[in-house]
Amino acid sequence: MICNKILGNLKDTPYPNAHIEYVDIDWHDAFHKIHKKVTKEGTEVGIHLDNDVLIHGLKEGDVLYADSNQVIAVHILPCESIIVTVSDHHPEMIAKVCYEIGNRHATLFWGEDAHTFITPYNEPTLTMLNKLHGVTTTVETISLDFSKAISSSINAHTHG
Repeated sequence: MICNKILGNLKDTPYPNAHIEYVDIDWHDAFHKIHKKVTKEGTEVGIHLDNDVLIHGLKEGDVLYADSNQVIAVHILPCESIIVTVSDHHPEMIAKVCYEIGNRHATLFWGEDAHTFITPYNEPTLTMLNKLHGVTTTVETISLDFSKAISSSINAHTHG
């Protein structure tokens, strides 16, 4: 089966009578145009999207195929991530955290509030963040929410 576009999202359009199959996508592949995948149920799926995916990416629940019996939707796999919290007593460090993560060309997401940020895990970034005054970090395996992305694209490049 070839899927050429995103038809919508499961959170916006329910498919009450259809069997929903999920195709797993790693977070760093969410902005790729071409994928060859197999759903958890064994359906082979070729994904060939237009350039719009380079900007917006695939999101959890994006529908790639739908008919009256079957829906193929995206599942973004959880990944190890750094949860960064800036102390209320050091709000000036928000700019420093964002600068340092951006300088490493790492992907950055909003966390639960204006003092919390999320970035995919890598050891050099964790080490750097742990040296910042007024900043605490935890490492958790979570699903990244691309609707909360601050940086505009995915880039695994780091300066180490």
